[in-house]
Amino acid sequence: MKTLALLFIFAATLAVSACNTVEGVGKDVSSAGEGISSGSNATKDKINETEKKM
Repeated sequence: MKTLALLFIFAATLAVSACNTVEGVGKDVSSAGEGISSGSNATKDKINETEKKM
């Protein structure tokens, strides 16, 4: 019975740490998306500035 309880505690600990890992990955992906969006907006602005000068 002790072995089963220890196994359950170990599994629960892994599950909780996995949730934190997935949350961290989600934040990283979101941050990367914001960076890409910011870069594309800057490029779009430069293109528009160039077209206005023509």
